[in-house]
Amino acid sequence: MLFDLPDDDALYGALIARSADYEGLAYACVKTTGVFCRLSCPARKPKRENTLFYDSIATCMQSGFRPCQRCRPLEQVGREAIVDGLLKALDRDPSVRWTEDDLVDLGYDPSTVRRAFKRALGMTFLDIARYRRLGQAARQLANGARIIDAQLDAGYESASSFRAAFHRMIGKAPVIVQNRELLFADIFDTPLGPMIAVADQTHLHLLEFHDRKALPGELEKLQRKTRSTVAAGRTSAIERIEAEMKAYFDGRLTEFETPLALSFATDFEREIWARLIRIPAGETRAYGDLARDMDNPQVVRAVGRANGANQIAVVIPCHRLIGADGSLTGYGGGLWRKQWLLKHEAKMRAAKPQMEEAS
Repeated sequence: MLFDLPDDDALYGALIARSADYEGLAYACVKTTGVFCRLSCPARKPKRENTLFYDSIATCMQSGFRPCQRCRPLEQVGREAIVDGLLKALDRDPSVRWTEDDLVDLGYDPSTVRRAFKRALGMTFLDIARYRRLGQAARQLANGARIIDAQLDAGYESASSFRAAFHRMIGKAPVIVQNRELLFADIFDTPLGPMIAVADQTHLHLLEFHDRKALPGELEKLQRKTRSTVAAGRTSAIERIEAEMKAYFDGRLTEFETPLALSFATDFEREIWARLIRIPAGETRAYGDLARDMDNPQVVRAVGRANGANQIAVVIPCHRLIGADGSLTGYGGGLWRKQWLLKHEAKMRAAKPQMEEAS
């Protein structure tokens, strides 16, 4: 941290206050989401123990954090056009292995580009492109590619540099990722706070509110049971669930169609989750109701455990289970969220006949 900046506790206070006093001088990195932000970011704030502070964008990216999609720390007012133009080119195809010859072909002087990016972001354009390609390297290794091939494709001539960069970005050494399924995690905002989605290319594996205390353990359990590695990134399944969640919170959708990956669950857990999904939005059930529906009233506690093991919030609606006396019982995302979800669904249910008549 630069010598003229306050300590991390003071910076955390500035983050909570969404202060612009340290704009361009300090950035907040969130360990649970892998995202780095401006201190003035409007997103819901992380807990202090999950927050790191660095004095440059370069350090954030080199430590494996990616830019926040809310406050967009890579974007700066009045920045040189050369920087914005090349960042847009990189966004169009992050897998391109950029070289100085490519810059020359586009009419840029490589030394000018290097100085412009160092001034604006603290690292070179070619370094940024290389970090983007680490995600592709993770995919290659998960599919069984040789480490040397993934290293060279990512633009690293040094094996030790590749291992160090890969470990910072993915959290594991390349050899650990090799021949393992690769899952991707990203964050999106909701009226109840950010949610973390983990998915492969087609199926959703996990969906939780970012501040759920059990989230780190759930991620570890998911990787262990599926023999997978979780890296930062987006897939079509994450895009799909984000769109469906937006429609849900807007009151336009009550049934989700994103495919769910539930192979790690027990048969009993999958049966309970299927019964939860069949509870109509706007209605609730008691734990005992589900047990009686299964002709086995003695499994009430097992129903509760299966409900608590759910790692796909809202989509598998464990919030629709309540106590036998009608009270709101425990909810991993917080009882205030459970109350909000039930009220939201009651409103959607009440509005449904009017919507059908209008159509």
